[in-house]
Amino acid sequence: MESDTEQSKPTKAKIATKDDLKSLPLDEVEKKLGYSKDGLSQDEAQKRLTQYGPNEIEEKKTNLFLKLLSYFWGPIPWMIEAAVILSAVAQHWPDFGIILTLLLANAAVGFWEEHQAGNAIAALKAKLAIKAQVKRDGKWVNPAARELVPGDVIHLRLGNIVPADARLLDGDAIEVDQSALTGESLPVMHKSGDAVFSGSIIRTGEIDALVYGTGQNTYFGKTAQLVQGAQTASHFQRAVLKIGNYLIILAVVLVAVIIAVALFRGDPILTTLQFALVLTVAAIPVAMPTVLSVTMAVGARLLAKKQAIVSRLVAIEELAGVDVLCADKTGTLTQNKLTLGDPFSVNDYSADQVILNAALASNADNNDTIDLAVIGGLKDKASLQAYQVVHFQPFDPVHKRTEATIKNADGTQFKVSKGAPQVILELSANAAQVKDAVDKAVNEFAARGFRSLGVARADGDGQWHFVGVLPMFDPPREDAKATIAAALAMGVKVKMVTGDALAIAKETAKKLNMGANILDASGLGDVKQNENAQTAASIEQADGFAQVFPEHKFHIVDVLQKQGHIVGMTGDGVNDAPALKKADCGIAVSDATDAARAAADIVLMTPGLSVIIDAIKESRRIFQRMNSYAIYRIAETLRVLFFMTLAIVVFNFYPLTAVMIVMLALLNDGAILSIAYDNVHYKKQPEAWNMRMVLGISTVLGIIGVVAAFGLFYLGERVFHLDRAHIQTLMYLKLSVAGHLTIFLTRTRGPFWSIRPARILWVAVLGTQIVATLIAVYGLFMTPLGWGWAAFVWGYALLWFLVNDRIKLLAYRIFDPVVEPTSIKPAVDVTPQIATRAYELYEQEGRQDGHDVQDWNQAEREIRKH
Repeated sequence: MESDTEQSKPTKAKIATKDDLKSLPLDEVEKKLGYSKDGLSQDEAQKRLTQYGPNEIEEKKTNLFLKLLSYFWGPIPWMIEAAVILSAVAQHWPDFGIILTLLLANAAVGFWEEHQAGNAIAALKAKLAIKAQVKRDGKWVNPAARELVPGDVIHLRLGNIVPADARLLDGDAIEVDQSALTGESLPVMHKSGDAVFSGSIIRTGEIDALVYGTGQNTYFGKTAQLVQGAQTASHFQRAVLKIGNYLIILAVVLVAVIIAVALFRGDPILTTLQFALVLTVAAIPVAMPTVLSVTMAVGARLLAKKQAIVSRLVAIEELAGVDVLCADKTGTLTQNKLTLGDPFSVNDYSADQVILNAALASNADNNDTIDLAVIGGLKDKASLQAYQVVHFQPFDPVHKRTEATIKNADGTQFKVSKGAPQVILELSANAAQVKDAVDKAVNEFAARGFRSLGVARADGDGQWHFVGVLPMFDPPREDAKATIAAALAMGVKVKMVTGDALAIAKETAKKLNMGANILDASGLGDVKQNENAQTAASIEQADGFAQVFPEHKFHIVDVLQKQGHIVGMTGDGVNDAPALKKADCGIAVSDATDAARAAADIVLMTPGLSVIIDAIKESRRIFQRMNSYAIYRIAETLRVLFFMTLAIVVFNFYPLTAVMIVMLALLNDGAILSIAYDNVHYKKQPEAWNMRMVLGISTVLGIIGVVAAFGLFYLGERVFHLDRAHIQTLMYLKLSVAGHLTIFLTRTRGPFWSIRPARILWVAVLGTQIVATLIAVYGLFMTPLGWGWAAFVWGYALLWFLVNDRIKLLAYRIFDPVVEPTSIKPAVDVTPQIATRAYELYEQEGRQDGHDVQDWNQAEREIRKH
């Protein structure tokens, strides 16, 4: 591929020569791609972007018209279409027109809502777009990976997802995880000249690379997808779908009874079939998938405003049930702002020399917090200019140290290394002489909450000598103490997970009131090992884990899940990815690697735990909305089905026409979408699907609804002697009004007035019932009822609404009793109440750091006063 000036502009297809670029000698590839150490110019990059297209896979976008047509294909649309055809065959033209109109309207509403939800998810995906470190015009910049072009020079480091197919330039060998491409479980070593492929993950090392294949022309065939499609059903979705199946089966059984009775009586078969189909359609929860997707999309948008990006929508529901949260210490519980303490030195090295050697083993360009803290600890930063870094090996989780080869001003070379003290001791020739003193220093630092960093140096003889220990302090986050206690008050146990020493973990846990039961993870088994009951119990009871390796995280999550817990896990590193995927809800913290973000369900854009607590609260609100909808949907289906079946079988009377049933279903389903925005109170405990309660409450409300419907039927026929046509209109309006009033019963556990409904829910219900009333009063496709009877129906429905609310409270006492606390004794620990109030005060301050102590003290005064 010569430069554009030497040949006509090639087509996109011509990049297929990438297979040659993968295997040709590196110098030939560099020549073909116009390689320069300064990278491409911005103008040239723009030309190539136009030439080859963006570095992404073009998603197959469904034609919008075909997408709309899909709403007319499937079991439910088929039933409605069959009803339309039967209406035409029977020459019931009013029925034909209204059912056809409602079919079109239902498809339009479903199409629009899904389209809107899709747009919301696309917007969230854009926020998680992978960035690449690229050299343009001699400077390193960070454009979106989609802007990469063949010929770009990129920098790859630990935790990066390789953004395009590339050839490695000069540098140390790196370890690459290609499991997503080849299925290989173990990372593969790659050296200068080798090809690395889009979608693989850098496990160790860092190196520059030359891009040769982008977009459709990569080996993988697509870029790494950070946001996974919500294809897997969550616990809650599966439960709701089971309810849907239950309602469909119930509808089919009762409709079969109606058809059998009609055939026995000799009723017109076409009319009976048409009615049976429409009744089945009315009973099936047509709106359930739409309500689910809209509710979750609304929740995702709310969380995005709070800087938590949801990459898998159903994770919102999983988060509602989380009762154990394994939280990384660094950056989540602490500020990740390391400060250097007074060093401990050996062998007559001064404190300044220890810091200088550690600074030479650091690289400021990597923006690593430890490296920046060490360099920041130098009294004279200009002292580094006297040395030249010949080679730098960055930190990786396997070797747990950095190493640099340094050239003095006089040309002599030496090596320096910094890392975990035990690792540096193993490296050092003088370990035996200094080990006791070093261990004592490390333990003393740990007891004060300091993290220790060992420093070693190798001069001309090549032997490493231990130089000293750097104490580093990472202070707890200002909001961490109140947030952890608030989580505990919400039924979520936060367990600290850290690679630091046991003493540091205990000291941090003590400062945050997390508990002192910190387990040393080095004694735990690996992923393949099943822990005995005693060890499993100790993991469950632990307040945190110290000296944790990546494989321990996966194991801890696995054991807790086997103990029956719903586990959330935070992480930021490439090696956290397996544990993030394993957890019921994986959470990538701010500044996490691409690999961690790819594995997580939720990605935090700001540091700390407080945003996770916000996410848990919001997920529980969403669960409550879905719970309300499930109870409402079952109750309404039971009410309509049993009333219709009993009226037909016992009284040989069709109390509603087919058109009335379809209008009932459309008006109710259309308005119920507004429940996604309703005001709800989240529970103080993790949510769990209580099928006994849901089915019990909905069955009681459904049966009472049938009694109320037959009461009105009796009044209309026996007391007021209305004709059957007027009774049908009367029953239509009653079922419509009473049906929508039911949502105000199911949305609260207490009296209906205990939680104010959202305005949008009020407007939606009131609007649809005004329409239903006008249809009944003026007789659109039914016998006109008049305003007097309409007012009577409203009064009758409201009276039963008040009765039903009392019955609902009694039903909750039977199916889901809540044990009310008796008198509060002085010995009761009020820390959770103090924490909750402190967190509220902290939020009122607009999350300004520095107020947590005042907030806690004020909260304690308020709570203890009561």
